[in-house]
Amino acid sequence: MSDNDTSNEPITSYALAPARTVTAGGVTFAYRELGPKGGIPVVFFVHLAATLDNWDPRIVDPIARHRHVITFDNRGVGASTGHVPDSIEAMADDAYTFIRALSFDTIDIFAFSLGGMVAQDLVVKHPELVRKLVLTGTGPRGGKDIDKVAGATYYDILRATLTRSDPKEFLFFNRNATGKPAARAFVQRLQERTVDRDADISVKAFQTQLKAIKKYGRSAPADLSKLTQPTLIANGDNDRMVPSVLSEDLHRRIKGSELVIYPDSGHGGIFQFHQKFAPIAVEFLAR
Repeated sequence: MSDNDTSNEPITSYALAPARTVTAGGVTFAYRELGPKGGIPVVFFVHLAATLDNWDPRIVDPIARHRHVITFDNRGVGASTGHVPDSIEAMADDAYTFIRALSFDTIDIFAFSLGGMVAQDLVVKHPELVRKLVLTGTGPRGGKDIDKVAGATYYDILRATLTRSDPKEFLFFNRNATGKPAARAFVQRLQERTVDRDADISVKAFQTQLKAIKKYGRSAPADLSKLTQPTLIANGDNDRMVPSVLSEDLHRRIKGSELVIYPDSGHGGIFQFHQKFAPIAVEFLAR
Protein backbone atom coordinates (compact mmCIF):
# COMPACT_ATOMS: atom_id res chain seq x y z
CA MET A 1 0.00 0.00 0.00
CA SER A 2 1.22 3.52 -0.68
CA ASP A 3 1.66 5.88 2.23
CA ASN A 4 -0.65 8.43 0.57
CA ASP A 5 2.25 10.87 0.81
CA THR A 6 0.67 13.28 -1.65
CA SER A 7 -0.43 15.35 1.32
CA ASN A 8 1.36 15.94 4.59
CA GLU A 9 -1.87 15.50 6.50
CA PRO A 10 -1.80 12.22 8.45
CA ILE A 11 -4.63 9.75 7.90
CA THR A 12 -6.95 9.98 10.90
CA SER A 13 -9.76 7.73 9.66
CA TYR A 14 -9.47 4.07 10.61
CA ALA A 15 -11.49 3.13 7.52
CA LEU A 16 -8.55 4.41 5.43
CA ALA A 17 -5.62 3.25 7.60
CA PRO A 18 -3.02 1.49 5.44
CA ALA A 19 -2.50 -2.24 6.00
CA ARG A 20 1.11 -3.12 6.81
CA THR A 21 3.18 -6.10 7.97
CA VAL A 22 6.35 -6.61 9.99
CA THR A 23 8.15 -9.91 10.52
CA ALA A 24 9.75 -10.82 13.85
CA GLY A 25 10.31 -14.01 15.83
CA GLY A 26 9.21 -16.09 12.83
CA VAL A 27 5.81 -14.40 12.66
CA THR A 28 4.58 -11.90 10.09
CA PHE A 29 2.31 -9.54 12.03
CA ALA A 30 -0.45 -7.65 10.21
CA TYR A 31 -1.10 -4.16 11.50
CA ARG A 32 -2.59 -0.79 10.60
CA GLU A 33 -1.40 2.63 11.59
CA LEU A 34 -2.89 6.09 11.46
CA GLY A 35 -2.59 9.48 13.10
CA PRO A 36 0.45 11.76 13.29
CA LYS A 37 3.80 9.95 13.67
CA GLY A 38 6.18 10.80 16.48
CA GLY A 39 5.70 10.77 20.22
CA ILE A 40 4.47 7.75 22.14
CA PRO A 41 2.16 5.53 20.06
CA VAL A 42 -1.14 4.12 21.33
CA VAL A 43 -1.22 0.38 20.59
CA PHE A 44 -4.66 -1.25 20.54
CA PHE A 45 -5.08 -4.81 21.91
CA VAL A 46 -8.17 -6.42 20.42
CA HIS A 47 -10.87 -8.75 21.83
CA LEU A 48 -11.67 -12.47 21.57
CA ALA A 49 -12.21 -13.67 17.96
CA ALA A 50 -11.46 -10.17 16.67
CA THR A 51 -9.30 -9.01 13.78
CA LEU A 52 -8.18 -5.56 12.62
CA ASP A 53 -11.71 -4.95 11.35
CA ASN A 54 -13.28 -5.20 14.81
CA TRP A 55 -12.21 -1.82 16.18
CA ASP A 56 -14.96 0.79 16.44
CA PRO A 57 -13.88 3.77 14.32
CA ARG A 58 -15.71 6.08 16.76
CA ILE A 59 -13.15 5.12 19.41
CA VAL A 60 -10.04 4.88 17.19
CA ASP A 61 -10.53 8.04 15.11
CA PRO A 62 -10.76 10.57 17.98
CA ILE A 63 -7.56 9.15 19.51
CA ALA A 64 -5.80 9.17 16.12
CA ARG A 65 -6.48 12.88 15.67
CA HIS A 66 -3.51 13.70 17.87
CA ARG A 67 -1.75 10.38 18.44
CA HIS A 68 0.04 7.73 16.38
CA VAL A 69 -2.34 4.74 16.63
CA ILE A 70 -1.41 1.14 15.85
CA THR A 71 -3.79 -1.83 15.72
CA PHE A 72 -2.48 -5.35 15.13
CA ASP A 73 -3.42 -8.99 14.74
CA ASN A 74 -1.68 -11.19 17.28
CA ARG A 75 -0.02 -14.42 16.09
CA GLY A 76 -2.39 -16.77 14.24
CA VAL A 77 -5.18 -14.17 14.01
CA GLY A 78 -6.52 -12.50 10.84
CA ALA A 79 -3.65 -11.82 8.44
CA SER A 80 -0.87 -12.55 10.98
CA THR A 81 0.92 -15.85 10.42
CA GLY A 82 1.58 -18.69 12.88
CA HIS A 83 -0.72 -20.39 15.38
CA VAL A 84 -2.64 -18.80 18.25
CA PRO A 85 -0.90 -19.62 21.55
CA ASP A 86 -2.98 -21.42 24.17
CA SER A 87 -1.94 -19.09 26.99
CA ILE A 88 -2.36 -15.36 27.62
CA GLU A 89 1.30 -15.06 28.71
CA ALA A 90 2.44 -16.32 25.30
CA MET A 91 0.09 -13.83 23.59
CA ALA A 92 1.72 -11.08 25.67
CA ASP A 93 5.17 -12.31 24.58
CA ASP A 94 4.04 -12.11 20.94
CA ALA A 95 2.70 -8.59 21.48
CA TYR A 96 6.07 -7.61 22.96
CA THR A 97 7.87 -9.09 19.94
CA PHE A 98 5.61 -7.09 17.61
CA ILE A 99 6.06 -3.79 19.48
CA ARG A 100 9.85 -4.17 19.65
CA ALA A 101 9.92 -5.06 15.94
CA LEU A 102 8.52 -1.57 15.30
CA SER A 103 11.37 -0.18 17.47
CA PHE A 104 9.18 1.36 20.17
CA ASP A 105 10.64 1.70 23.69
CA THR A 106 7.55 3.27 25.25
CA ILE A 107 3.88 2.85 24.35
CA ASP A 108 0.43 3.58 25.69
CA ILE A 109 -2.03 0.68 25.51
CA PHE A 110 -5.73 0.73 24.72
CA ALA A 111 -7.11 -2.74 25.40
CA PHE A 112 -10.53 -4.36 25.24
CA SER A 113 -11.66 -7.71 26.72
CA LEU A 114 -9.13 -10.49 25.89
CA GLY A 115 -6.80 -7.65 24.81
CA GLY A 116 -6.95 -6.31 28.37
CA MET A 117 -5.81 -9.66 29.75
CA VAL A 118 -2.89 -9.74 27.29
CA ALA A 119 -2.04 -6.11 28.16
CA GLN A 120 -1.93 -6.89 31.91
CA ASP A 121 0.46 -9.80 31.38
CA LEU A 122 2.63 -7.60 29.14
CA VAL A 123 2.84 -4.73 31.64
CA VAL A 124 3.60 -7.10 34.56
CA LYS A 125 6.51 -8.60 32.59
CA HIS A 126 7.72 -5.41 30.87
CA PRO A 127 6.69 -2.48 33.10
CA GLU A 128 9.26 -0.19 31.48
CA LEU A 129 7.55 -0.51 28.07
CA VAL A 130 4.14 0.87 29.07
CA ARG A 131 3.47 4.46 30.09
CA LYS A 132 -0.35 4.43 30.34
CA LEU A 133 -3.00 1.75 30.29
CA VAL A 134 -6.64 1.81 29.20
CA LEU A 135 -8.38 -1.45 30.22
CA THR A 136 -11.95 -1.88 29.00
CA GLY A 137 -14.37 -4.82 29.34
CA THR A 138 -11.73 -6.94 31.02
CA GLY A 139 -10.65 -8.53 34.30
CA PRO A 140 -7.63 -9.69 36.29
CA ARG A 141 -5.86 -13.04 36.06
CA GLY A 142 -7.69 -15.48 38.34
CA GLY A 143 -10.74 -13.19 38.39
CA LYS A 144 -14.11 -14.58 39.50
CA ASP A 145 -15.97 -16.45 36.71
CA ILE A 146 -13.52 -15.53 33.92
CA ASP A 147 -13.27 -19.26 33.25
CA LYS A 148 -17.00 -19.21 32.38
CA VAL A 149 -16.50 -16.86 29.40
CA ALA A 150 -16.48 -19.81 26.97
CA GLY A 151 -19.90 -21.04 28.08
CA ALA A 152 -21.52 -17.60 27.74
CA THR A 153 -19.84 -17.10 24.37
CA TYR A 154 -21.03 -20.39 22.85
CA TYR A 155 -24.56 -19.79 24.16
CA ASP A 156 -24.76 -16.35 22.53
CA ILE A 157 -23.24 -17.57 19.26
CA LEU A 158 -26.03 -20.13 19.13
CA ARG A 159 -28.68 -17.49 19.86
CA ALA A 160 -27.22 -15.24 17.15
CA THR A 161 -27.10 -18.06 14.61
CA LEU A 162 -30.77 -18.83 15.22
CA THR A 163 -31.71 -15.19 14.57
CA ARG A 164 -29.16 -14.72 11.74
CA SER A 165 -27.50 -11.83 13.53
CA ASP A 166 -23.94 -10.96 14.52
CA PRO A 167 -22.95 -12.71 17.80
CA LYS A 168 -21.56 -9.39 19.05
CA GLU A 169 -25.13 -8.03 19.16
CA PHE A 170 -25.83 -10.58 21.92
CA LEU A 171 -22.39 -10.72 23.54
CA PHE A 172 -21.67 -6.99 23.76
CA PHE A 173 -25.09 -5.37 24.26
CA ASN A 174 -28.20 -5.73 26.39
CA ARG A 175 -31.17 -7.19 24.52
CA ASN A 176 -33.45 -4.27 25.40
CA ALA A 177 -34.80 -1.06 23.86
CA THR A 178 -31.49 0.80 24.24
CA GLY A 179 -29.14 -2.13 23.66
CA LYS A 180 -30.59 -3.46 20.40
CA PRO A 181 -30.26 -0.27 18.32
CA ALA A 182 -26.80 0.40 19.85
CA ALA A 183 -25.77 -3.11 18.79
CA ARG A 184 -26.97 -2.63 15.20
CA ALA A 185 -25.25 0.76 14.94
CA PHE A 186 -21.97 -0.73 16.24
CA VAL A 187 -22.05 -3.66 13.78
CA GLN A 188 -22.71 -1.19 10.92
CA ARG A 189 -19.75 0.99 11.94
CA LEU A 190 -17.46 -2.03 11.67
CA GLN A 191 -18.37 -2.19 7.96
CA GLU A 192 -17.18 1.35 7.16
CA ARG A 193 -13.87 0.11 5.81
CA THR A 194 -14.55 -1.27 2.35
CA VAL A 195 -11.05 -2.01 1.01
CA ASP A 196 -8.25 -4.23 2.27
CA ARG A 197 -10.39 -5.93 4.89
CA ASP A 198 -8.80 -8.49 7.19
CA ALA A 199 -9.23 -12.26 7.06
CA ASP A 200 -11.73 -13.66 9.59
CA ILE A 201 -10.36 -15.61 12.53
CA SER A 202 -10.44 -19.39 12.05
CA VAL A 203 -12.65 -21.56 14.27
CA LYS A 204 -9.56 -23.35 15.60
CA ALA A 205 -7.85 -20.05 16.50
CA PHE A 206 -11.03 -18.86 18.25
CA GLN A 207 -11.28 -22.11 20.27
CA THR A 208 -7.61 -21.80 21.28
CA GLN A 209 -8.23 -18.24 22.51
CA LEU A 210 -11.15 -19.49 24.62
CA LYS A 211 -8.90 -22.19 26.09
CA ALA A 212 -6.31 -19.53 26.98
CA ILE A 213 -8.98 -17.38 28.70
CA LYS A 214 -10.17 -20.38 30.74
CA LYS A 215 -6.57 -21.06 31.85
CA TYR A 216 -6.12 -17.37 32.75
CA GLY A 217 -9.32 -17.44 34.81
CA ARG A 218 -8.19 -20.51 36.73
CA SER A 219 -4.65 -19.35 37.50
CA ALA A 220 -3.18 -17.47 40.47
CA PRO A 221 -3.68 -13.69 40.34
CA ALA A 222 -0.84 -11.49 39.11
CA ASP A 223 0.44 -8.88 41.55
CA LEU A 224 -1.16 -5.78 40.06
CA SER A 225 -0.26 -3.71 43.14
CA LYS A 226 3.17 -3.22 41.50
CA LEU A 227 1.65 -1.32 38.57
CA THR A 228 2.60 2.35 38.67
CA GLN A 229 1.15 3.24 35.26
CA PRO A 230 -1.82 5.63 35.22
CA THR A 231 -4.73 3.31 34.37
CA LEU A 232 -8.23 4.02 33.09
CA ILE A 233 -10.74 1.16 33.53
CA ALA A 234 -14.15 1.16 31.82
CA ASN A 235 -17.11 -1.17 31.23
CA GLY A 236 -20.88 -1.37 31.08
CA ASP A 237 -22.78 -2.21 34.27
CA ASN A 238 -24.17 -5.49 32.89
CA ASP A 239 -21.24 -7.28 31.25
CA ARG A 240 -22.21 -10.93 30.77
CA MET A 241 -18.91 -11.96 29.17
CA VAL A 242 -16.38 -10.53 31.64
CA PRO A 243 -18.59 -9.65 34.64
CA SER A 244 -18.63 -5.94 35.51
CA VAL A 245 -17.52 -6.67 39.11
CA LEU A 246 -14.13 -7.61 37.63
CA SER A 247 -13.64 -4.00 36.47
CA GLU A 248 -14.17 -2.94 40.10
CA ASP A 249 -11.75 -5.68 41.17
CA LEU A 250 -9.11 -4.31 38.76
CA HIS A 251 -9.74 -0.79 40.06
CA ARG A 252 -9.08 -1.98 43.63
CA ARG A 253 -5.91 -3.83 42.65
CA ILE A 254 -4.33 -1.06 40.55
CA LYS A 255 -3.44 1.86 42.80
CA GLY A 256 -4.68 5.26 41.61
CA SER A 257 -6.65 3.80 38.70
CA GLU A 258 -9.79 5.53 37.43
CA LEU A 259 -13.03 3.62 36.90
CA VAL A 260 -15.90 4.46 34.53
CA ILE A 261 -19.01 2.24 34.51
CA TYR A 262 -21.79 3.03 32.01
CA PRO A 263 -25.43 2.39 32.93
CA ASP A 264 -27.80 0.06 31.08
CA SER A 265 -25.04 -1.42 28.91
CA GLY A 266 -23.02 -4.60 28.61
CA HIS A 267 -19.56 -5.77 27.52
CA GLY A 268 -19.64 -3.21 24.70
CA GLY A 269 -20.52 -0.30 27.01
CA ILE A 270 -17.66 1.84 25.65
CA PHE A 271 -19.04 1.36 22.11
CA GLN A 272 -22.63 2.08 23.13
CA PHE A 273 -21.42 5.24 24.93
CA HIS A 274 -18.65 6.12 22.46
CA GLN A 275 -19.68 9.80 22.40
CA LYS A 276 -19.01 10.02 26.14
CA PHE A 277 -16.13 7.57 26.38
CA ALA A 278 -13.94 8.63 23.43
CA PRO A 279 -13.31 12.15 24.87
CA ILE A 280 -12.51 10.63 28.30
CA ALA A 281 -9.96 8.26 26.70
CA VAL A 282 -8.46 11.08 24.60
CA GLU A 283 -8.10 13.33 27.67
CA PHE A 284 -6.62 10.53 29.79
CA LEU A 285 -4.04 9.62 27.13
CA ALA A 286 -3.12 13.29 26.55
CA ARG A 287 -2.50 14.09 30.23
